[in-house]
Amino acid sequence: MKSESMASKGGKARAKSMSDGELKEQGRNAALARWYPKETHRGVLPIGDIPCAVLDNELRVLSIRGVTRAFGGRTTGTSKTGARQMPPFLASGAVRAFIPNDLMARVISPIEYVPLGGGRTVLGFDGTLLPDICSVIQTAARAKALKPNQEHLVKAADLLLRGMATVGIIALIDEATGYQDYRAKNALAAILERFIAKELRRWVKTFPDDFYKEMFRLRGWEYPPKKGLNKPWVVGNLTNDVVYSRLAPGVLEELKRITPRDEKGRTRHRLHQRLTQDVGHPKLREHLGGVVFTMKLSTTWPDFMRKLDNIAPRFGKNFSLVFAEE
Repeated sequence: MKSESMASKGGKARAKSMSDGELKEQGRNAALARWYPKETHRGVLPIGDIPCAVLDNELRVLSIRGVTRAFGGRTTGTSKTGARQMPPFLASGAVRAFIPNDLMARVISPIEYVPLGGGRTVLGFDGTLLPDICSVIQTAARAKALKPNQEHLVKAADLLLRGMATVGIIALIDEATGYQDYRAKNALAAILERFIAKELRRWVKTFPDDFYKEMFRLRGWEYPPKKGLNKPWVVGNLTNDVVYSRLAPGVLEELKRITPRDEKGRTRHRLHQRLTQDVGHPKLREHLGGVVFTMKLSTTWPDFMRKLDNIAPRFGKNFSLVFAEE
C-alpha cells in the first residue's frame, strides 16, 4: 500500500484541528465554489450609481439593491428571510402588468454567485435586464397606467436609458478603434484640461445669494450675517464638498494644487476663476442650480446631503480646503 503524500497528511491534520462548525463552513464554501459562478471584478456603474460585477463565466451582473435604489426604492430584492422576490417598484400592479413573460422569468430568477473574498452567495440581475426594465416602465407610462406617486419611475427610466445609450455608443466606437486602452490612461488628464483653465479668469459673481441663504438655513445659522462678521469658516469646506468635489473627477484636487495661498493659508482668488469658460464654468452654474433647488426641497442639512449624494455623488476621495467664497 502506497504511503500518504505530505499534502494529504497535512490536510488531515488541519481537519482534525478544526471544530465541527469550521468543518461545515469549509465544506459549504467548497460546494459554493464548485456550483456557483464567482465574482472576479466589481465596481459601480456611473449611470445610476449601481454596484456591478463581472463573474468568472463572463456574466455581467447588477446589484438588485442598487437597481431598486436607482428607481427610488429603499428595499432590496430579497425578503428578510432571504427568499427571492421582485423589487417593489416592479411588483406593483401598474408596472407588473406590462412585464412580458420572458422578462418576468428572468426578473424572478436572479443570478446567484460567490462574491469576492468568498462567503455566502449573493443575488444579482443580469446586466442586460436594465434596459428592458426601463422600457417596461416607459410602456406603462405611455399607457397612462402609472399612479401619480410613480412618476419618479419614468424620470429614472429615461435618465438611465439616455445614459446607457450615450455610454454604449462611445464604448462601441472606442472598442472598434482600439481607443479604450488609450482612454484609460488619459481620461483624467482630458477631463482636467476641459474643466480647468491655464490662465486666471476675470472674477464675476457666480454663486447665487440663494446658495448661502439656503446653506445658512439648513445649518441653523443667522442670515444674513451681522455686519462686520465673516461667515463661518466651515462654509469653504462645505462648498468644496457640495460643489467642487462633484463637478468631475480630480477637479477639486487640481484646483487645490494650482490655487496660490497667502501667508495665512487662505486662497488668493476664488476657485471658480480657474474653471474654463466653455466647459468648467457652465458646468459649475448648472450644478449650482441643482444644488440650490435640492437645498430648497430639504428640511435639514443631513436631509439635503442624502438627496445630493443620490443625484450628484462625489467623484473619488473628497479633500477639504478652507477658503472663503463670495
